[in-house]
Amino acid sequence: MEPGLKTHVSDGTATVTLSNPAKRNAMTGQMWRELPPLLERLADDHAVRSLVLTGEGGTFCAGADIGALRETAGESQGLAVAAEEALAAFPKPTLAAVRGYCVGGGCQLAAACDLRFAEEGALFGVTPAKLAIAYPASATRRLVRLVGGSAAKYLLFSAELIDCARALRTGLVDEVLPEGELGKRVAEFTAVLAGRSLLTQTAAKELVDGAWDVPAGEADERGAHWAAVAHASGDTAEGATAFLERRAPRFTWPAG
Repeated sequence: MEPGLKTHVSDGTATVTLSNPAKRNAMTGQMWRELPPLLERLADDHAVRSLVLTGEGGTFCAGADIGALRETAGESQGLAVAAEEALAAFPKPTLAAVRGYCVGGGCQLAAACDLRFAEEGALFGVTPAKLAIAYPASATRRLVRLVGGSAAKYLLFSAELIDCARALRTGLVDEVLPEGELGKRVAEFTAVLAGRSLLTQTAAKELVDGAWDVPAGEADERGAHWAAVAHASGDTAEGATAFLERRAPRFTWPAG
């Protein structure tokens, strides 16, 4: 089976599966290249309300394909950063569903998702120190925002793997599920997301992600922009009406 990305859309959720099982779903150069245009297509698909990133079988992703990395280290890192940034910029909610190893470039991709749910037994590691690689600035900033400076240094300095319990304590993981329960929980959670306002989720994602970098005045302008979009969409009125009528809201943003 050739390494690649598998995509399935069901009930408003696009599931993207990293598939290179012979190498624990290590990312090849072609897989890195395929991810940004795939994400762009899914972002434009109005049937997609959220995205789940996962790995084939019992492993999320063991990182980059080291054989390819040895030949084109600089290019491989550039491809990884482009894929990571495309995932972080995806406008709808994203969730990494992690089993087994989530290491190196795999952890980089998981950290670029909005949320991370893991199955007990999963292991996480940021491993550039094993290969004398300077971790990309974008990935470093994202890691620090998730886990804080001290925990980020621990991971980057040591390249040690940490278990789910420690990942949960540091904020690298949002939920830990018993073995066999991850798929069910992810389906339940994405169903919840599909019943909520995509407009609210999209606005919140932009504002939360910009909270560290965007000046306060610009953030206020974006907040006012989204408030106007919500009012014009009619979804705010629909939400209030549905609440009073004790029924599920029928949100329509974005139209099309």
